Amino acid sequence: MVVLSKIYTRTGDAGETALGNGARVPKYDLRVTAYGTVDETNATVGLARLHGMDAPLSRISNDLFDLGADLCTPDLEGDATAPYPRLRMIAAQTDRLEAEIDAMNAALSPLRSFILPGGSPLAAHLHLCRTTCRRAERLTVELAAHEPVNPEAVKYLNRLSDWFFVAGRIANDDGAKDVLWVPGLTRG
Repeated sequence: MVVLSKIYTRTGDAGETALGNGARVPKYDLRVTAYGTVDETNATVGLARLHGMDAPLSRISNDLFDLGADLCTPDLEGDATAPYPRLRMIAAQTDRLEAEIDAMNAALSPLRSFILPGGSPLAAHLHLCRTTCRRAERLTVELAAHEPVNPEAVKYLNRLSDWFFVAGRIANDDGAKDVLWVPGLTRG
């Protein structure tokens, strides 16, 4: 349980922050950047929720908080001996995304062009979610090249960006109002 009675602590005033295991690192540490970008993705989900798809986006928002908790706690090997259970992403969370993608995609016609971000307000916000999620994925993959990272975290981010893409098409009247890329349109 988290209890926050005081929001500012002044412990980060020198440019450091604490990880989930108590270790202090610079705020520009790659691990902090990765889970910070997951948090940024979650903020874009909050914007998308203003326009619809509240139930699935609410589940994703909670998953993203789980993912941030996973990424902010290094030392996967120490999970078994930690004084409290560490929250880690699990395959079932990615499996749920895949099932939802398959269900949404069943209603869509195959793509014949790339899609530009836009269409409905919800679709535009879902494309913002997708691109922010891709950045979080790139940073998490980079982190995994230097330190141990739960592989399920990377899989989840990869699948989540696909979820946002397909959901964006659903939000555009099942793809009927997708904004299609026309190669060279403005070249004159």
